[in-house]
Amino acid sequence: MEKFLESNFWTELLKSTQDWLIHELPGILILVVLFIISIKFLSIFTKRLEKSFLKRSTQGSISENKESVKRVETLSSIIHGLVKIILWVVFIMILLQKFGINIAPIIAGAGILGLAVGFGSQMLVRDYISGFFIILEDQLRNGDVAIINGKAGLVEKIEFRTTTLRDFSGVVHVIRNGEITLISNMTKDWSAMVFDIGVAYKEDPQQVMDIMKKVGDDLYHDPEFSEHILEPIEIFGLDEFADSALIIKARLKTVPIQQWMVGREFRKRLKKSFDQNDIEIPFPHTTVYWGDKINPLKLDVSDQIINTIETSK
Repeated sequence: MEKFLESNFWTELLKSTQDWLIHELPGILILVVLFIISIKFLSIFTKRLEKSFLKRSTQGSISENKESVKRVETLSSIIHGLVKIILWVVFIMILLQKFGINIAPIIAGAGILGLAVGFGSQMLVRDYISGFFIILEDQLRNGDVAIINGKAGLVEKIEFRTTTLRDFSGVVHVIRNGEITLISNMTKDWSAMVFDIGVAYKEDPQQVMDIMKKVGDDLYHDPEFSEHILEPIEIFGLDEFADSALIIKARLKTVPIQQWMVGREFRKRLKKSFDQNDIEIPFPHTTVYWGDKINPLKLDVSDQIINTIETSK
């Protein structure tokens, strides 16, 4: 307490304070100004980057544009937040050093703490990194139908740690992004329904393909379904000689998620058209044929039955 009463103490304190104000304060003020300018520049930069990404990504339908806007906004906010944290850390470290505080122990302690946290949360970090790249690369969007690690369903929610699927039965599957090894997106940009239509060997393949083409064209020009179909039906031709059928392959391109609805309607109309044209659709049964013209063998057993009845009498 005695040294606080001495005049030399206050003289040295005043002198050191003056020296600090002359030599260090301008540097601190410049540092603060530079920090504020950096924060402002970061906001301007991220907004321009966001606008640039939006111009490139919003070129599809309205629903696709909404998803693109969400994705770009999410990514820009992440980038803005990470860079802002880095700027704050650098600013605080330099400021502490300006006040004469040794930051070496702080950096060493933070490094050891970060290393310990890193070892303890490797799986968590991997989940977040994987989720970041899933969103960045636009691999999935909310509302897509996808198969992830063998689980199929509607993508209800994509977060940085987990992805949530709901299957056709209503079961919810929550998958950690770090465990995702395979994503099969069935509704990315456009979808398609592939048909493998089997008809009997006695049928003319060209006639069958013509019927399929007509049914597909009628469906394509139907006002109720035309908005869901992107292109006229593609008939690829006779694809396979199966055990009991000729397999003719075709495909209909549709807007995302509508392929199943369009496929069901096409099959319904095709069955009706096959019935009208007497086109046989094979099913498990046995048929005996006779002769070169492939006419079914008809057995008349009425006389044998009559003779059997008379003999029994």
